[in-house]
Amino acid sequence: MPEISDAAILAALGRRLNNAVAKQTVAASNLANLDTPGYRTRGVSFDDALDSELGSVRRTNASHLAASPGDGEPVDVTGLASRRDGNNVQLDRELLALSRAGGEFSRAQTALTAKFRLVRYAINEGR
Repeated sequence: MPEISDAAILAALGRRLNNAVAKQTVAASNLANLDTPGYRTRGVSFDDALDSELGSVRRTNASHLAASPGDGEPVDVTGLASRRDGNNVQLDRELLALSRAGGEFSRAQTALTAKFRLVRYAINEGR
């Protein structure tokens, strides 16, 4: 089993933080447009985030791990009921998404803090 390096852990936590920020940004944008006629709810999906991360992976065949256009960009959410003005933003759904993204950010930040605490402990030789 390959060893996991500190750089890989920090990179993964950084990606997690970035993903949480992207989700918070999209949810905040949706909430800001709650009363905008014709506004369509946007979202960031796990598949898009994964495709974005895998975009730099070396491919042996063009059809392997094919990334979709606009990787990592928010996309329209389908299947939501629209109001008469064409807007389909749902307040409860967006507040829940904002709360979940905040929790994801907090968990990644806690892990990152613990990692830096270990580094500080090692630098200070256990003092």
